[in-house]
Amino acid sequence: MLLAFVIGLLVGLIVKKVLSLGLLLFALVLLLLAVGYIHPASTAALLSYLKYYGPEALSAAQKVASLIPYSSIFFIIGFIIGVWKG
Repeated sequence: MLLAFVIGLLVGLIVKKVLSLGLLLFALVLLLLAVGYIHPASTAALLSYLKYYGPEALSAAQKVASLIPYSSIFFIIGFIIGVWKG
């Protein structure tokens, strides 16, 4: 019970940090495109790279997600607190 809550806190914190980092990287790429420091062709190459390796990362994430006790109410409460306070 306590372990599920702590895991929820940690997963919530990780999710919040990953989402904020993703938004910051997206804003940085948009700024660099607007200034002209990078070209749209290089962002297209990045997207094709993500298209190639994305399914691999998704399958690895699904394997990890199968280990998380997300059906426990303590995990859900911990996750919400981790995302909110993280």
